[in-house]
Amino acid sequence: MKLLLKLSFILFTSLFLNAQEKSIYGTVTSATDGLPLPGVSVIVKGTSNGVQTNFDGEYTLRARIGETLVYSFIGCVAKEVTIRNNDEINVFLEYDFVKLDGVLVTGYAGATNSSKITSAVTSVISGQAAGVEVKRKSNATIVIRGRNSLSRYNYIPSKNNKYQRENNNFNIRNDFPNESYDGIQENLFKRSTASPLSTFSIDVDKAAYSNIRRMINNGQEIPRNAVKIEEMVNYFSYDYSQPEGKHPFTIHTEVVQTPWHNETQLVRIGLQGKTYDNDKLPASNLTFLIDVSGSMDATNKLHLLKKSFKLLVNQLREKDRVSIVVYAGAAGVVLMPTPGDQKEIILEALERLQAGGSTAGGQGIKLAYELAEQNFKKDGNNRVLLATDGDFNVGASSDSDMQTLIEKKRESGVFLSVLGFGYGNYKDSKLEMLADKGNGNYSYIDNMQEAHKVFGKEFGGTLYTIAKDVKIQVEFNPKKVQAYRLIGYENRLLADEDFIDDTKDAGELGSGHNVTALYEVIPVGVSSHYLKNSSNLKYTKNEVTNIYTDELFTVKFRYKKPDGDKSIEMVHVQDTKISIASEDMNFVSAVALMGMNLLQSKYDNGASMKDVIKLAKRGRGKDDDGYRAEFIRLVESYRYL
Repeated sequence: MKLLLKLSFILFTSLFLNAQEKSIYGTVTSATDGLPLPGVSVIVKGTSNGVQTNFDGEYTLRARIGETLVYSFIGCVAKEVTIRNNDEINVFLEYDFVKLDGVLVTGYAGATNSSKITSAVTSVISGQAAGVEVKRKSNATIVIRGRNSLSRYNYIPSKNNKYQRENNNFNIRNDFPNESYDGIQENLFKRSTASPLSTFSIDVDKAAYSNIRRMINNGQEIPRNAVKIEEMVNYFSYDYSQPEGKHPFTIHTEVVQTPWHNETQLVRIGLQGKTYDNDKLPASNLTFLIDVSGSMDATNKLHLLKKSFKLLVNQLREKDRVSIVVYAGAAGVVLMPTPGDQKEIILEALERLQAGGSTAGGQGIKLAYELAEQNFKKDGNNRVLLATDGDFNVGASSDSDMQTLIEKKRESGVFLSVLGFGYGNYKDSKLEMLADKGNGNYSYIDNMQEAHKVFGKEFGGTLYTIAKDVKIQVEFNPKKVQAYRLIGYENRLLADEDFIDDTKDAGELGSGHNVTALYEVIPVGVSSHYLKNSSNLKYTKNEVTNIYTDELFTVKFRYKKPDGDKSIEMVHVQDTKISIASEDMNFVSAVALMGMNLLQSKYDNGASMKDVIKLAKRGRGKDDDGYRAEFIRLVESYRYL
């Protein structure tokens, strides 16, 4: 009888464990060099349940104890692992140098049009890029994975039945058609006689650069509308001096010969916000608004989100308060206001979060703002931190619905920081709009390095606003400047009359943040194919006078204090002196030029990524944190794509 009971117990336990589904996660790396492998297929054997590793080689999926996971990747030996009690399964894959099955991704007619697929290489003997033998005689595009990127090559069949490399040109497919970005119409040159004023809102968002970095590291196509040059430029810090007077920021200008065009000039206008030590920042009332819907169930989403927020929590003080609101099919509070020094309680609440369900983003925003308003700290820092992939699909979810909601909520005095995670269904356009209309900032976190930058090095700038509704207006002197073009800021342009209208919303500046804007200007007397011929105007003809002959432009800034309603104005006049480019100017020029290349700009004067690298190396400078060196490596990788 006892034996029968024991056998029954063992059988019951076995059945229970086998039926118990849990979250499995881990990292897949190369056994040869230890580097992470992006794009590895991880599938529960015998089912359609599977995922792919992200660009850091990480994956997560739900499976049962006793099931087998199959790991497969282009050019590698597949591996099978049976799930036991451990939740974390890390795998090394060996390269198959004898037979690289499935190295081919697509076959194109002429290797130029991805819509005309004509054939596929079924087997490749040898891992070499050129002269590889194939079973079928047809045009094809082959992908070879390098140490830091995916390289694609076009091949044509030769008489000896070998595929010879034709060239390195290729079309990359749209890897993630469900991602959304606002359209960008590149700024044109404007004649200063007809439009002497250029007016725009500042932009401290940096999401575009880290998003582009993710795409390059993952060997993806970079959608043109994902390229926002101002966010690329403002990702980096520059050697601007700290403010010493009554204003919360300083103004810096520099004028040089344009590195990519000998007959134009490049103008740099920079703002440096005052940096406050973290212990001197006012008490914070923070509400974490976290998306736990089904679309967040991935290693590079909720898993990375939890790790990122731990960096923030570890810097909080006793006088700070943290609340946590989550939303999926509905919204709810999982942590009421808790002192910042009770870190274990806050971290435990974060760790318990799991993803699943639809996405009621509008409902979550309403609840988060209500909680922030109930615990409002006068003279403190009141802020909602929204962390999501932006894929709202329940309730108020359209861009117009969300804009109306957030514009109403910002009147409460609660600011908004938006943190984007993940890819595949990433909604950049929605997240940028929320940050803009919510008096906040917007970052894209693609890895822990970026989380450390946002929540560590730039903690104060992310969380504490020192000036709001910051606008810039530049007046160019028609006697010196024939035409000008603002590089970037296409979705930040304002009407000239909006500059003095205090009801018009503009960007916010955080503690320690700096903002940089670039103009390319065509001097008077220079003939340029960028300018179309126009009729001579009778009433705006410039008479030769001695007034303002030594001024190139005047730049004005208007801003409000964080709790103010009336703007304060600053003015800076720039002379006509042309300087030798500083290290910062060389580097910021390189970043802008890369953005222009990605946009396929008609204004880059034929400059290439090779020119970008030369400029960036001249401007690398001190680079304590290595961000500029990383930029150079990214451009070098992209050159071969």
